Amino acid sequence: MPHSSTIHESLTAVFQVRRFPDNIAAGQGVSAAVDPLARPAPGWHSELAVLLWERAMEPQTGTWSLPGGRLRDDEDLDASARRQLAEKVDVRELWHLEQLSVFSDPHRVPGPRRIASAYLGLVPLTADPRLPTDTRWHPVSALPHMSFDHGTVVRYARARLAAKLSYTNIAFALAPARFTMSTLREIYCAALGYEVDTTNLQRVLSRRKVITPTGATAAPGRAGGRPAAVYRFTDDGIRVTDEFAALRPPS
Repeated sequence: MPHSSTIHESLTAVFQVRRFPDNIAAGQGVSAAVDPLARPAPGWHSELAVLLWERAMEPQTGTWSLPGGRLRDDEDLDASARRQLAEKVDVRELWHLEQLSVFSDPHRVPGPRRIASAYLGLVPLTADPRLPTDTRWHPVSALPHMSFDHGTVVRYARARLAAKLSYTNIAFALAPARFTMSTLREIYCAALGYEVDTTNLQRVLSRRKVITPTGATAAPGRAGGRPAAVYRFTDDGIRVTDEFAALRPPS
């Protein structure tokens, strides 16, 4: 049956590295952050999280959706994505936003045809948006029952992020303004989904001039020892650092 009209919407997969209980189940999610710079407490771990809201109306009541909505006549797609995030889930501190792809299957949602322009958004480790009561951060490894094709969008966005961690400095948008290498390693491990060696990570990023020492050191931990050096990202915007590079999981 031909469509009498087509709705264009924006959807954004917003990622942040968060702390989760080790025994978290799919669909639980969290809203409040624990101290992201403190050493993880026993029973907790860091993981890449995606921001989702629970649908209260049909169709697919009770499923979890990416933030987004209709494109207005007076705005472009980037402006629509940022507006939807600010209005619906109070996310305003985005350090990176890029368009991923267009999802246009005629049957992706019931009712009038909807074409979705999907985005990848990144929030730094130290940000803690005040979320509405129907909104939670969910670990990407344990997604809840997702609405429509939103799970596909999340997986597509995760793959894009993992790829760009290899050949760009995109991790700047997930990290604090100042960080130790142990904190940066935690971010890379969470975003990639596998372990990364701290020494090798520091060597690679330093050689590519991605990170710069600040000359400062972090306060020593309870166990004492040599204070850790503090770094910053050399650039605060995305750039290609090695177009042929690829970070791979350990063999």
